Amino acid sequence: MDILKDISDAIIKASTTLSDDKLTALKRAIANEDNENARWALEQILENYLVAQKTKFPLCDDTGIPHVIIELGSERQITGELLNQIHEGIALGLNNLPARPMAVKGNEIQRIEQSQGLYDVPGKLAHASILIDSINDESSYKREISSDTLNIHFLLEGGGPEIRSKTYRVYHQRSFENVINTAYEWLESSLKMLGCTPSIPSIGIGRTHYEATSLLLKSVAYGNLNNLNQHEVAITERLNQTGIGPLGLGGKTTVLGCYLNIGNQRASGVRIVSIRPSCFVEPRVATLKL
Repeated sequence: MDILKDISDAIIKASTTLSDDKLTALKRAIANEDNENARWALEQILENYLVAQKTKFPLCDDTGIPHVIIELGSERQITGELLNQIHEGIALGLNNLPARPMAVKGNEIQRIEQSQGLYDVPGKLAHASILIDSINDESSYKREISSDTLNIHFLLEGGGPEIRSKTYRVYHQRSFENVINTAYEWLESSLKMLGCTPSIPSIGIGRTHYEATSLLLKSVAYGNLNNLNQHEVAITERLNQTGIGPLGLGGKTTVLGCYLNIGNQRASGVRIVSIRPSCFVEPRVATLKL
């Protein structure tokens, strides 16, 4: 097994291919859309998907920042060697894609200021900190992780949705509706400014900013539009009633679905909510099973 090549291939797959459930949802949206401009936009988006998948070209010029989630069974181990291989394999994949060069040169201050320019090599773009998932997770998206499981999920997170994302506290007032209504209002406001709908937005609700965002990322990795729960369906229907539509052109299809992942909570008047209004090429996810 050439793990570096397998990781590289996973990065390329994530960047160039959308899962069957997302393609099915888009085709269903096209069939249901009666706004001429909106239907045209959805058809162009579908064509973009199919061309990218056939030619192995990126779905979007913004090829995203790699994020990694590892599912770990009780009898498997993560070694320093594996972590180095993940790092090297991602760099190889970004170079082979090729991704858009986005890594900023310089020390910590120069990187903030972007005063030294960019690296020419796409693989210089480091992945975000790795998230470990195990059988002990308690959330809406809890997985049945066997003792022999070692899965590595690669997510490519684009800049536009990050700009429109939000993680903040909500006073729950002993009401789920109060919390979810606040999340909905954030999403509606963000989707109006996103510019690249239809979206599959994600929501994570936890105890800390880190936990809420981690829950959100897990929903991006594990979510399936064919298996939404009643709350995800309700949020989807409500967001589609906004009439924002694909590319902001109006119509019925502002979102193709919505992921909601609720984790542990603490005795407090506050819930930490994280939202991410993904663009129409996301979620971009591929999985390597070891």
